[in-house]
Amino acid sequence: MAKKRDVIAAVLIAIALVVAVVFFAVILIGVLVPGEGIDFAGLGGTVGVVEIMGVIREDSGRPIVKQLDKWADNQSIKAVVLHINSGGGEVAISQEMYDAVTRLKAEKPVVVAMAAVAASGAFYIACAADRVVANPGSLTGSIGVILQFHTFETLMSKVGIGTETVKSGELKDVGTYSREMTEKERLMLHSVIMDSYEQFVEVVAEGRGKEKDEVYRLADGSVFTGLQAYNLGLVDTLGGLHEAVEIAADLAGLEGKPKVVRPYKRDKIGIFDLLPGLLGEFGQTVDKAVSGPRLLYLYQ
Repeated sequence: MAKKRDVIAAVLIAIALVVAVVFFAVILIGVLVPGEGIDFAGLGGTVGVVEIMGVIREDSGRPIVKQLDKWADNQSIKAVVLHINSGGGEVAISQEMYDAVTRLKAEKPVVVAMAAVAASGAFYIACAADRVVANPGSLTGSIGVILQFHTFETLMSKVGIGTETVKSGELKDVGTYSREMTEKERLMLHSVIMDSYEQFVEVVAEGRGKEKDEVYRLADGSVFTGLQAYNLGLVDTLGGLHEAVEIAADLAGLEGKPKVVRPYKRDKIGIFDLLPGLLGEFGQTVDKAVSGPRLLYLYQ
């Protein structure tokens, strides 16, 4: 009887150890790679759909860059559709997402499906695709660059708050909230804006097969409906996500109804996942608080 109890105890201990190892392994994965996507592409030819939603920032755009690079090497993904509903955002990450689409396009067809809005930086990204599909009522265009910041000099003087600044050069504190810009600062920032603007115009001209002079006439920040954009040659055809998937499958040579897959984003799995999440949000809050003006390809 004692031996039987020992065997049962040993089995229970072994099961407990296995459960503990699995539990801590899951927690470790959650801490190390919070929010990472898992692909369920299946077998055979499929069309992958990646969604670009909301304002494009470093924290939202970086996972998309990783996903596009991952699917460039995934042989079961035969084509990719970018489903975009965004008014654009930060310049640098928009350019990196554009580059990621360009790398992906070298391996397989890429089609953009515009939802309600695909303007400014989102349109910049769309220009890298093989085909661009827009709903007749989509808002797109807004080719241009914007840089904004607030100043509180008058308010600060009323409440008796001042700012002391020690700087190495005349333009080092450009964009400070404590005073208005000088004319020299305005000219410097305008030159930065116009350089980024020229980069945008070149991308549109190359991606849409137009001369730069044609693009300049459209690149005053104007927005267009999908139908207007189609007539102007800024998009290739009218339709929605369904049509974009069919076009992507056709470009990839897939027969029959295409299978569609999306990245699966795992949910947070426990209290140990909250700490990196909270630290990440705190870091973003601090980052936004201490950062100066940012160049934006943004439709507002």
